Amino acid sequence: MSGFKEFLVKTSALALAIAFIIGVALSAVVTSLVNDIIMPPVGLALGGIDFSKLRIILQDNADPTKVVAINYGAFINTVIAFIVIVFVAWWLSRLFIKEEEAAPVKTCPFCKTDNAEDASKCKACASAI
Repeated sequence: MSGFKEFLVKTSALALAIAFIIGVALSAVVTSLVNDIIMPPVGLALGGIDFSKLRIILQDNADPTKVVAINYGAFINTVIAFIVIVFVAWWLSRLFIKEEEAAPVKTCPFCKTDNAEDASKCKACASAI
């Protein structure tokens, strides 16, 4: 069991698993946001359209459970949910992932190579800088 625990900590598998769980939960929240909050006002603004019921019927049977149709309204909801999820993921990544500032460098006046700030000789041409 200790080997498995060490594997989880060293390989960041635990962080990946937690991120996956959070992603699934976020997906459920965004799906509800799109279907229950965003799309009803959009449908109302477009003349009372219920996007979840938009479809093209290919084959109509007497039994409504066996209707063959292309449900493009559900697809529109899914695309909007995807866009919201991508936006939230982008926003969270900008919020939590910060780029490290570049280390200060000294440029060689002869060959224009960047060197460490405390360097006294250029790493490319060995000139004194």
